[in-house]
Amino acid sequence: QVQVVQSGGGSAQAGGSLRLSCVFSGWTSASKCMGWFRQVPGKEREGVASLDSNGRPSYADSVKGRFTISQVDAENTLYLQMNSLKHEDTAVYYCAAGSCMGFYDYWGQGTQVTVFS
Repeated sequence: QVQVVQSGGGSAQAGGSLRLSCVFSGWTSASKCMGWFRQVPGKEREGVASLDSNGRPSYADSVKGRFTISQVDAENTLYLQMNSLKHEDTAVYYCAAGSCMGFYDYWGQGTQVTVFS
């Protein structure tokens, strides 16, 4: 059974930085795809960044050049470094992981990120 512990986030001034972390314990699958999502109340959850089975990143246009997704395989830990934060980055952020079958099996509990002017 995979357990997910998400941490980080909080509040930051516009232009500032925050980092999110997610530890996936008990992972046994050989393939692993991971990603970060965010959701604002009243809106659908959107993908922010992801890593494919080869570790190649992809980003939503809205965060390209500002956010960086990374992982430490040995620790089964996923990170999202968020720089040059904007007010519109305010949302609840979720990490997720799966066996690259087209969907994510495991999700973090979510963490609030608030960017203020």
